[in-house]
Formats: sequence, structure tokens, C-alpha cells
Amino acid sequence: MTGGGTLSRLRVIDLSTEIAGPYCTKLLSDAGAQVIKVESPDGGDPLRRWKASQDELPEGSDGALFQYLNASKRSIALDVQDAGDRETLLQLAATADLWIDNPSSGSQYERGITWNALQEVNASLSFVSITPWGTTGPWADRPWTEFTMQAAIGSIDCRGLRDRDPVAAGGRLGEWIAGTYAAVGALIAWLAAQRSGEGQHVDLSIFEAMLLCLTVYHDLSSQWNEGPLPRSIEIPSIEPAKDGWVGFCTITGQQWKDFCFLIEHPEMAEDERFFMGRSRMDHRAFVQEVIHAWTRERTVDEIVEQASLLRIPVAPVGDGRTLPGMDHFVERRVFVENPHGFIQPRPPYLLEAHTHSAPGKAPALDQHRSEILANLESESPDFIKPAAGNDIGRPLAGLRIVDLSAFWSGPIATSTLASLGADVVKVESIQRPDGMRFAGSVPGERLWEWSPVFHGANPGKRDVTLRLDHPEGRALLRRLIETADVVVENYSVRVLENFGLDWETLREWNPKLVMVRMPAFGLDGPWRDRTGFAMTIEQVSGMAWITGYDDLPLVVRGACDPLGGMHAIFALLLALEDRKRDGKGQLVEVPMVEVALNIAAEQVIEYSAYGQVLRRNGNRGPVAAPQGLYRCGRGEALIALAVATDEQWRALRTLMGDPAWADVAPYESAAGRRAHHDPIDAGIASWLGEVEASEAVQALHDAGIPSHTVINAHFLHPNPQLEHRGFFQTMTHPVTGETRYPGLPLRFSNLHGPAHRRPPPTLGQHNREILIDELGLSEQEFNRLLEAQVIGERPTFM
Repeated sequence: MTGGGTLSRLRVIDLSTEIAGPYCTKLLSDAGAQVIKVESPDGGDPLRRWKASQDELPEGSDGALFQYLNASKRSIALDVQDAGDRETLLQLAATADLWIDNPSSGSQYERGITWNALQEVNASLSFVSITPWGTTGPWADRPWTEFTMQAAIGSIDCRGLRDRDPVAAGGRLGEWIAGTYAAVGALIAWLAAQRSGEGQHVDLSIFEAMLLCLTVYHDLSSQWNEGPLPRSIEIPSIEPAKDGWVGFCTITGQQWKDFCFLIEHPEMAEDERFFMGRSRMDHRAFVQEVIHAWTRERTVDEIVEQASLLRIPVAPVGDGRTLPGMDHFVERRVFVENPHGFIQPRPPYLLEAHTHSAPGKAPALDQHRSEILANLESESPDFIKPAAGNDIGRPLAGLRIVDLSAFWSGPIATSTLASLGADVVKVESIQRPDGMRFAGSVPGERLWEWSPVFHGANPGKRDVTLRLDHPEGRALLRRLIETADVVVENYSVRVLENFGLDWETLREWNPKLVMVRMPAFGLDGPWRDRTGFAMTIEQVSGMAWITGYDDLPLVVRGACDPLGGMHAIFALLLALEDRKRDGKGQLVEVPMVEVALNIAAEQVIEYSAYGQVLRRNGNRGPVAAPQGLYRCGRGEALIALAVATDEQWRALRTLMGDPAWADVAPYESAAGRRAHHDPIDAGIASWLGEVEASEAVQALHDAGIPSHTVINAHFLHPNPQLEHRGFFQTMTHPVTGETRYPGLPLRFSNLHGPAHRRPPPTLGQHNREILIDELGLSEQEFNRLLEAQVIGERPTFM
């Protein structure tokens, strides 16, 4: 392995603030990109003054989260209202490849620096805009916070206990999600510009990115099932042990049976009242009493050891204090020293051809002005020249991917790659189809073709069935891999090894192959062979620790899967860029837990830097005060409301008629409002109790105050903003017929046409096309394989 970064030639101008844009450019910087952070002279990025635990930072110091997100970048302060500084900014654009901004917070639109102006100075520059709703549409200017956005997508309403209000996911998760998608969009735009010589505008909607990650294809489900979605928690999930909290998940029927055996009540596995997760919720008090009688008598370590032996997904529930000391992370050296004196997670992927460099210091405001301006004097624009004969098209056209992944994280990655032009061949078997085909599926003759999650995560692919423990099935897989560019898989580590499909074997078959492995916990370490799903990763990483009620942490539900998938795409694109230079393939490791640790990094950083363990607080949070859910119109309708600035507080007071209870000096500051949250909540609740929800939300929007009705995700569609942006795409599926599918949260100005080129495949749908037309099997050979059940179109157990 060698040092150095794949993206050392990439030059990035970063005007973004807070979390989303800086996380995007952190990912680019970690891979070697040269990032210049352009900030306002008036204090710079507001995140410099951020501390989640709300204590005051010492004068002149920057917050640790800022230092984590902006490590190794250079800073220049430019006043874009000044003509000279604006000219400097355009000069920077002339020498850059990427321009990253979140235009809702003092953007280039206000600065008079438009996409057209950028194109005039540098035709190969790509511009990534990160905006709440997308740059156009009826909601484009609607006030928001990440909390109110969770209400808008339907994430909040179904998370929680039925006798309490629902709760939002903690940790500003949507902003990290947006930054992840922005990094993928930025890298795709840059790679496309290398082929075409033309930059493009990448328009990222945070709304759409959060919709894909914080709900579980509920709009697809709504087309086949009755609503609304009930409020619920998983059972089992996070349960009390003798010495803390322990997390389980039982995705499959077998895992539930094994769990019942673990807690010494095997009879529950045969009771139809408890077989389905939703039905267990109907009997929550009884089931949890049984579970807790067993878990409270054992330590977390004892429970994890016993459950792991039964292959039940299990993990200790981590927080900012405990995570760095967990044996698996210590052995894998997951946490590293930041030069500002705290610890942080390393980048969430490992490339065989590179080692990660130690993070550099984050810049002081305007620290590199002289250096940057001197370089501008000496540099001349270095425009990308298009390769001869290349048109724009879909940027990954010609890339061949063999998809061995299942469930959600791997499939969403390969489906996204298919949308970007790759030819993705999904490999299943009739003995063991993708288990997600059965998750939430509609009962019927071909129920394996009716899972909303499978449909959502697999558009754009072709599907072949091959029995991999049969020599002929393995031989056919070898032929597919020999002509492929990429193999993607996300099983537990030992699965492919048991089939004789380890990396050394695949590299021997195809030396130019890039293999992306996405195990839950990594390819080595004490937890290497543990089973893990998204909920397991949320439990151990700290995501669940800051989500839920004061007395009960809750899982986010699924965010780790699409987040893992997008990080896998990012790492794959780096490996493909390496291959362009040296012609060699390599192994890419993207442990799901390390992705989650980066997304939840603030917890470890806050404890390491300040000794503060961040904790969940229901629907309250560190960004806004007041913030919460409020009932309207003397009924059940809930709205989410967040007052993020003093100006918004004054607007809310005016809207409420400036009541006497709100005219209190401490309420004029965020700290004062946070300290008096209870009486403020009572006053807001009294006011909203007399107003209908739709009327209240409109009035709040008109006053510039972030709010949204708490929708049930079953009723997301129709939505005027999503319809304006063409987020949904209707395709005709061979079994479900006309079906509405979600697209991508990214709009590429040079990529025309729908996101998906074909609906998700039925089981074995393309056997004949791939095995006969492409691999050259005869009809006789094909029929013999059908007879031997090496291939097929129906699960053998159905």
C-alpha cells in the first residue's frame, strides 16, 4: 500500500457552511483534493462557533466539529459585496474543478455570481448546490431546519410509542446525508467533465436525500397497502441489561426464532401473534416483560456473546464516551488523533492501493490569504480538455458491475450506479434469493416480487440466478466476473469465502477487477464474523443513543444502509480513477459501522474535546429553541416548529400577538429560550390549540419560521415540490404493473432523461438474455441448468 491521494489533481472551491457542504468537501479532501474554503470576513462559517453541548467556546477558538469537518483545507475570507473580492472569487473559479455551495445561506445568487457567470470563466467547472428543497419549485424558498424537514418527509410520525408523541432522529442526520450525496454528485460531475470537457450544475435537494434515507420506500408501499403507517418501535430492539443497553434486531423469521431460544422462551417463536414485528407491537407490554426478565439478569457482554453464537444481530449501544474503547475499534485503529487535540474516526473506507493520511489542522479564518493570492498570480487556468470522440451521455456508461449484494446497502449503491449508466447484473439464486424480496411483501402467488424495499433499491438492473455452491453455477459466475469491471457484495465476511469467492481468487480471474466489500464490521477484527443490519449499526455507532425518549433510545430505521451505499460509490469511484492511471484493480472495503461512526462523529468528538456525553432529548435539540411537536386545532394534527434564530423568535412573538408570557428578557437569546423551554412550549401549545394545522403552518412560513405538518409517510404523494422536480418516475413492472418509483436527489444539468432506465428485475428475469445471448449457452445447456435448479425464476422453497 502506498500513501498519497487519488484526488490530488482535484481543485475545489468550498463556499458552504455548517455540516452538509463541509462534509462533502471533507470526503474530497480526505482523498487528496485541494480544498480552498471561502468564508465571510464577518466571523466565517457559523460552525466555527458551534458546540453541541451548548457551553460557550473560549474567545477566538473554533469548535471541534468545525475542526473535524474542515481538516486540511485552506481558508480565505472574501467579502462578495466588494467588487475586488468578487473578482478574486471568479479568478479562483477559473482555476478550479468544483464549486460547492449551500445557496440558502448567503449564496452566490445574492452575490451576483450565477452558474452562467461561472461557466463564462471556466467551462469545465462543475457547481454543486446543496439546498433544502432544490433550486426551483413551489417550496424552494420555504424556511426549514433539519428537524422540520424530518416532519415533511414522514420520518417522525411513525417512530415512537403509541401512547407518546413520535420523535425525530437526533444528530442533524439529514445534513450529513446531504453532504454524502453531494460528494457523490461532485465526483461524478468531475469525472464526467474529464470525458466531455464540460462542467455541469449538480442540484442536490436535501428534502429528497432525506426522503431516500430516513423513510423506507413508504410511497411504494402506499401503492399496494392500506395506510396510515402505525407508530411503532422494533421489538426486540434496544433493551435494558444489567449494566447498560444492548441492541438486537430480528429481520428474518429465523432470527426471531433464534432470539426466542436465546431468551429461553422458544414457544413464543411458534405463536403467530408474535411472528411479525408489527404484531409484536400490539402485544408490546407482554413481549417486553418477557424479554426484560432475561436481559436484566445479564451484562451487555454476556448477552452479546450468547446472541452472536446464534448469529442474531446484536451490539452494545454506543455513545461518545464508550465507542473509542470498544475492542473491535481499538484493534482496527478506527479512531485517530486530530491535530487539535481530540480523537475522531478515520475515513470510512479502505483502498488497497492507498493508506489514509493523518488529518491536517483546520484553518484559522483567512489563514491562507497570502498563499492563495500568490498562487493566483502564478497560475494560469488549466481547463480540462475532452477526450476525442467522447460525448456527455451517462457518466458511467460502459461500466460492467456484477452485483452480489442483498438487502439494502449494496443494492441501493448498484441501483444508483445503474442510473449513472453502469450495466448492473444482479446475481441471486432460487435457493437463496435476495432476502429483501420478502420484506414487507404483499401476500400472493408471487409475493417475492412485491416487496417495496426491493423495488425501491433495485431499479435499473438485470437479474440472473446462479447456484453458487454448484460447480456450473460458479463457473458461469466466473465468466461474468472475467468481463466485469466491478463486483459489489455486502454479506458477512465468511459467506463469499465459503463459496471460494475470496478476493485473491477473483483477482486471479480478473486482474483489473475492483471488488467492493461492504461487511457490517469490516474484514478483520474481533467482530469480523458478526451479523449486522442497519439497526445493529445504528445501535452501536451512537446514532440510536441520541434518538428517542429520555428513558428509551430508539433506532433511526434504515439510514445506515443508503448512507453506506453512497460511501461505497464514493470509494469505488476513487478505485476506478486509480485504475485509469495504473490499469490495476484493487480491493475496496467499506465497513458499514465506520460509515455510521463518521456520520455520528460529533459524539466522540464532543466527549474527547470537552468531556461532554451528548444525550437524546426527545424532540428538542441544540440547533433551535423552542423546537418541538405541537398539536393544532384541538385535535390530533401535529406540526413541527423550530425557532433557529433570535429574528425568528421575534417573528413568532408577533405572529402570536406578542403575548405577555413571551415578553421576558431571557427569551431574547437562544440560551435563555432553551433554559425556559417548558413554559415557552406551554405558551406555543396554547396558541396553536386554537389554530388549524394548515393555517398555522402557512402563517409560520409567511413569517419566515421553519415549520411543517407532521405527515404520515404513507400519504407523502402527491407532493407539489416532488412533482415539480420530477422526483418520481412511473414504470411498468412485469408483475406489479404501473408503479411509481423514487429517483435520485441529484439533478445533473448534462444528464437528461429519467433516473431509471428499467424497473427492478423479477427473479431470474434476464437468465436467457445473459446466459444464452451474452455467454453463449445453447438452448439444451440452458434447459439442463433449469432442470438441475442451477438457474430458475421461482424460489425453491415457495
